[in-house]
Amino acid sequence: MQLGDEDFLALDELAKIRQAHWSAQRRRLARDSAFYRRLWDGRPPPERLEDLPACPLTTKQMLRDSQVDHPPFGDYLAAPRECVNRIHRTSGTTGRAVTTALSAGDAARNAEVGGRAFRACGLGPGHVAVHCLNFQLWVGGVSDHLALEATGCSAAPFGVGASELLVDTIRALGATAIHCTPSYPAVLESVIAERFPGLAPRDLGLRLGLLVGEPGLENPAFRARLEETWGFEARNAYGMSEAWSTMAGQCAQSDDMHFVAFDVLHHELVDPDTGSPLAWREGATGELVLTHMNRECQPLVRFRTRDIVEITGMDTCACGRSTPRFRVLGRSDDMVVVRGVNVFPSAVAIAIHRFPELSGEFRIELEAPPPYHRLPLAVELAEGGKPASGLAAAVAESVKRQTGASAEVSLLPASSLPRTGGKTKRVYRRG
Repeated sequence: MQLGDEDFLALDELAKIRQAHWSAQRRRLARDSAFYRRLWDGRPPPERLEDLPACPLTTKQMLRDSQVDHPPFGDYLAAPRECVNRIHRTSGTTGRAVTTALSAGDAARNAEVGGRAFRACGLGPGHVAVHCLNFQLWVGGVSDHLALEATGCSAAPFGVGASELLVDTIRALGATAIHCTPSYPAVLESVIAERFPGLAPRDLGLRLGLLVGEPGLENPAFRARLEETWGFEARNAYGMSEAWSTMAGQCAQSDDMHFVAFDVLHHELVDPDTGSPLAWREGATGELVLTHMNRECQPLVRFRTRDIVEITGMDTCACGRSTPRFRVLGRSDDMVVVRGVNVFPSAVAIAIHRFPELSGEFRIELEAPPPYHRLPLAVELAEGGKPASGLAAAVAESVKRQTGASAEVSLLPASSLPRTGGKTKRVYRRG
């Protein structure tokens, strides 16, 4: 077992580590977090992790409000300001931006845990990985880069944009892996077709695609198309700015992800509507709630991620990892309720990827506030594709079978929807 591979430990050994971390963390919270002293009315947090559901949930809006009142880090900063060693900031696309502060210890643990996730995905010594995420304030930039390095691979910090230069760089370096969003390979495919005559994506020699930051790989058809086009093995990884940059990764033996941060993050499931606790067991579905057990600067307790997940495995995996496996179904704030049916963009993607006449790009365009009786869905034709008679109706039927919701489908010309190297927005709420 490599140093830091706690995801291979027996669960009873991990339980001792987890409780020891929490015992120290709860003392730090009671002493140094004004935010939680206020939220808990001065009462100390519970001694046992199992008793955490007695504490209130923490929301992202609470963090935003705390940072407005106590700029720039909020009064949930539980360490002296001089301990802040790295600063990240969210984009603010879904509300006021949130600033994340890491101590040197936090940053080191972030790299260690992220390295576990990427090692689970198959990255390691001998690989040359190009890292194609935003290197500005976003946590997916430098923090993910250091996690890539922690696997022992050779990591090239490329960033976003300059796609033609990226193709040249991959060829010059003999890169074997790419770390990017699932939607970015489509951008590269267009660049290769336009600027590199006679070159196919699989000719680049990439063997591993670490595709993160947005839905996509949950869709078997999308995954299969990527792997066929590029000749690499597509692997999923998961994380978030407020909790841990990368905390889960998909191994070769499963299409789901291992929760590799089991020793430093406590996990719960809650009902996304009521916040009531749900049992953490195989087959359970709910909103993921996380608690830092080993965080210095901005420790969070019972943080609502807004990600709806399904627990898919609790046994030891064929890869040897003991930690639970899960898949992300979608975000509760991206979920659209159509006549009482919960619809996630990831499920819509599965429905439309069954049609070779379509590019796979789509938008859910909500022009009015709920309730919704039909899902307003704009889908894009593939290059050279023609809107055959009955195609819109066939897509609507596929969406109905996949999601249970009726859709009103409009067909858009090829290349009419924007491509981006960052996260692709699927739901537009204008009402």
